[in-house]
Amino acid sequence: MDQHRNLLGEPPATRLPENDEARDALAGGADPAEVAARFPAYSAAWALLAERAFAGGDPVATYAYARTGYHRGLDQLRRSGWKGHGPIPWEHEANRGFLRALHMLATAAGAIGEADEADRCATFLRDSSATAAAELQG
Repeated sequence: MDQHRNLLGEPPATRLPENDEARDALAGGADPAEVAARFPAYSAAWALLAERAFAGGDPVATYAYARTGYHRGLDQLRRSGWKGHGPIPWEHEANRGFLRALHMLATAAGAIGEADEADRCATFLRDSSATAAAELQG
């Protein structure tokens, strides 16, 4: 018998609201910095900035951008009914910005020697969406 099984079940999946205008701006080639300035709650723009900074060899900027996207996403998750745990499906497009920011936060934390935070963020990503973890962590 599994003594650690949650008898109450999982909470329902949380799906962040869409932001069509911000999404379309990025898809149309707008600079992620401009999109983040215009739509500061849009985690996908911050995740793109983090990815760009990491590719450019700047783990400190990566960390700052990723942390911003992560926290803005947490705010939206809470407003969407998330209680600090439960699935955040990668399959829902609007969740991907938060999940990518979380992945980049783990990556940047590892790059600057914050191993505990890197591990916490990687675990949070896996617990939130195994699909996201597989897609982003390889």
